[in-house]
Amino acid sequence: MQFGIFTVGDVTADPTTGRVPSEHERIKAMLAIAQKAEEVGLDVFATGEHHNPPFVPSSPTTMLGYIAARTENLILSTSTTLITTNDPVKIAEDFAMLQHVADGRVDVMMGRGNTGPVYPWFGKDIRDGIDLAIENYALLRRLWDEDTVTWKGKFRTPLQSFTSTPRPLDGVAPFVWHGSIRSPEIAEQAAYYGDGFFHNHIFWPASHTEQMVNLYRQRYAHYGHGTPEQAIVGLGGQVFMRKNSQDAVREFRPYFDNAPVYGHGPSLEEFTSQTPLTVGSPQQVIERTLSFRDYVGDYQRQLFLMDHAGLPLKTVLEQLDLLGEEVVPVLRKEFANLRPAGIPDAPTHPARVAAARETPKEETQA
Repeated sequence: MQFGIFTVGDVTADPTTGRVPSEHERIKAMLAIAQKAEEVGLDVFATGEHHNPPFVPSSPTTMLGYIAARTENLILSTSTTLITTNDPVKIAEDFAMLQHVADGRVDVMMGRGNTGPVYPWFGKDIRDGIDLAIENYALLRRLWDEDTVTWKGKFRTPLQSFTSTPRPLDGVAPFVWHGSIRSPEIAEQAAYYGDGFFHNHIFWPASHTEQMVNLYRQRYAHYGHGTPEQAIVGLGGQVFMRKNSQDAVREFRPYFDNAPVYGHGPSLEEFTSQTPLTVGSPQQVIERTLSFRDYVGDYQRQLFLMDHAGLPLKTVLEQLDLLGEEVVPVLRKEFANLRPAGIPDAPTHPARVAAARETPKEETQA
């Protein structure tokens, strides 16, 4: 099982001081957070993609390429790549290039995004969101899997005998997660291709997450990729920790109350009771995270959001120390002990290359 962090890259005032970091400071902080993630023994760093204030990560592969040069083991991912508004040709090229730069330590999470105005900014119509996600991804798969592509669709100009370069490293494209909060069509898409399904798992109650993951598992089996239990599932989550739970609640409350995505709504106590947000001691985070298995089953990746709502870099780095030293080692052991035989490991490039070499070519194209 893989553990890591993801960032949305918000530039938010620290409510305890009123200070707003510059875009430059926030970007540099994200780079420092990624390197700290490797230092404390985490497996994954993922960044979102946003094209509007107060967010800064508009070019994920630029950021991840920099991080690749300064890490050795960290898997570099996106927590959203906008399959709806990005050109599939450019996605194919950018992530294949990143694969080569990072020696395969790359995967990607496709998503539609949560910002409606982004569609016209890139010449698209939000009413076509699901159709764009389906058509663009179908083309992206062909661009990675086939050396020469001739294609015609609804939303972009046709391709005639086109070759995307560079080709995927070792002939194996990056592993793809399909991320969604609320769209069953995206769970269906992930299942159809045998890809991973990542449920954001931040804003909604456990019952909703359970329904979405179960839909994906059942459809994964329907398409013949394996049993429902063998489907590849990832979850998001949010935590804030201090050694003493009361200190965590007291310190985090002003950040929660003023957060750009959920501030000025339900109270901290209401939100933590209704969603997976956990504010407390490392032991409370361990117990809450282990409970996710009760309603989604055994899964492969757990990512935490930790650097949002104006939290200063020093505080985030302290959170990562707690996560790496006190939480993740216990979670690794406990999840491994609970996991039955036959549950697949989290996907990695070396494992997928080995599997591709063992599978006859005609099977991979079936």
